[in-house]
Amino acid sequence: MVCMPRIFPIVFEMTRFRLGLIQVNHDKSVTIGDQFPDDSHRFRDMFDRLERRYSYRVYMTIGGEVPADIDEQDGYLITGSPLSVLGDHAFLEPLYDFIRKCDAAKKPLIGTCFGHQAIAMALGGTVESAAGGWNVGVQKTNFSQFCDWMQPARDPHFYVFHEDQVTTLPPECTLLGSSGDCQISSFHKGNHIFTTQAHPEFSDRFMRAVVEDCRGLFTDDEFAAIQTTLDIAPDGALFAEWADRFFNQRQDDREQPND
Repeated sequence: MVCMPRIFPIVFEMTRFRLGLIQVNHDKSVTIGDQFPDDSHRFRDMFDRLERRYSYRVYMTIGGEVPADIDEQDGYLITGSPLSVLGDHAFLEPLYDFIRKCDAAKKPLIGTCFGHQAIAMALGGTVESAAGGWNVGVQKTNFSQFCDWMQPARDPHFYVFHEDQVTTLPPECTLLGSSGDCQISSFHKGNHIFTTQAHPEFSDRFMRAVVEDCRGLFTDDEFAAIQTTLDIAPDGALFAEWADRFFNQRQDDREQPND
């Protein structure tokens, strides 16, 4: 009997995009923090549903950790946070410096909610507390234009939960979308910065738990109105597709803005 060698198929895996998650929240509460994955894990869950694979490195920027070199990762995403960019937080200046370095090098950078506001502040825009108070629920973002990476191009619904908002765009940045009472809910700079005031990474269960946990912020009528919007299906999966295309553009495409 002749033993034939076993032949194993060779599997080639595309190099994974190295995504740095800049976490600016660490919820230690019993009602939320102990019951749900943290911000970075929510984004990992969102991206892990895509066909393309990512590798992740979490930077606990809320504790003062920022990448020592922006080239440690291929791109970065700044998470949301219950904290305010208008507060006196020790990690803000190092974060702003990191954002400016990413901008200068055209390193791909996405900001969501707090991250959206932090990018605006770092690059010379302004953020203020909204005169109308909290903006919470599922809302449609109405886009005035779509960048190349925003395909399929349609106005999506996202979870929102914020009181502060960007009121003046930074120089050389372009408005993309508005939602509800938030005029600047999404903007971009060239092909290397992309932001949203929304929370595309939220799940229905998580959003409902947070709204219930923050019940004291709202009047009865406001709370009822928020609950009604939560029956609208959000488009977090669409944002994941946009972000995937944004991060994986060819480098030479980043040299020219899409305005």
